Amino acid sequence: MKMISGRFNGSVKESLSSRFHSMRALLRCTTVVQASAIHGRGLFALRGLEAGEMVIEYCGELIRPVLTDAREKLYEAKNIGCYMFKIDELNVVDATMKGNSARFINHSCEPNCYSRVCQIEGRKRIIICTSRYIRRGEELTYNYKFPIEENKIICRCQSKKCKGYMN
Repeated sequence: MKMISGRFNGSVKESLSSRFHSMRALLRCTTVVQASAIHGRGLFALRGLEAGEMVIEYCGELIRPVLTDAREKLYEAKNIGCYMFKIDELNVVDATMKGNSARFINHSCEPNCYSRVCQIEGRKRIIICTSRYIRRGEELTYNYKFPIEENKIICRCQSKKCKGYMN
């Protein structure tokens, strides 16, 4: 069996932990942050990415949900973009100050990636995986799945299936 960038080529299923470590080893040659037509900066593929491939872990500081509102207000007051990702009811990853390049993945109503919470080595991790083949130079996107609120957030994804709002 041959390992291909976080994906297994063959009939034997590879463990999540093994796929995760392969993804991390190949990270530097997989993605790059560049200017995005969607919004500010985005994450782009440096090589072709197969469907189902683990691309990057969404890293940051693990915080409790009760801290998110205060942090959002602090970041807003300092005019800093806020990058938080809810894992579950007890955990949120705040990538604003201590995150990696995964925080630059933009929203799309027609995404080419999806997020997956995985238990790897005793810890919950947010992994971004491809939902289809992604060409070299293509921007990586996923659906943020923001909760529906009165204050609508305008979507700039420009896809044919754009709903106009991210929430």
